[in-house]
Amino acid sequence: MPMPTEINPAAPAMSDAEAEATARRIITDFATSYRDPTPSPPIGTAPPVAQPGRPPMSRRATDASALILAAGVASLPIGGSVSLVLYALGQVDPVVLGIAAGAPAVLALALGQLVKRITQTAPPEVHHHYSGPVQQTNQAVTNTNKLWGKSSTNL
Repeated sequence: MPMPTEINPAAPAMSDAEAEATARRIITDFATSYRDPTPSPPIGTAPPVAQPGRPPMSRRATDASALILAAGVASLPIGGSVSLVLYALGQVDPVVLGIAAGAPAVLALALGQLVKRITQTAPPEVHHHYSGPVQQTNQAVTNTNKLWGKSSTNL
């Protein structure tokens, strides 16, 4: 039954029961939802298929990727504010600017070398436990077939 597009004032008034029955019939005739009756596919042993978008990565790689993206986005306001300050100053000595820009990198490299040397100075303590006769040989090996010679001692 088609629904009327205009209200007819000459139509007789409906009772509450008739209005409710008509409303229920309209709701059932013009359903607004749909449920797919086909069953879901079974879960098998096939490997997962890569989906479009970000490639499949481990959780740790995904976290590192998000951190790198966030750091890249965070560097934009810093660079913009530095550019604004330099523009406001009008002129800056290039030597001072180079020293100020390179100082953090040099400091980070120096600290990295310091940590590396500290970890190399104290070799790890190694304990060997044998249950039979053991022969220990110390040999000095010299490699001088190049322009720069390198000596090492196996202890």
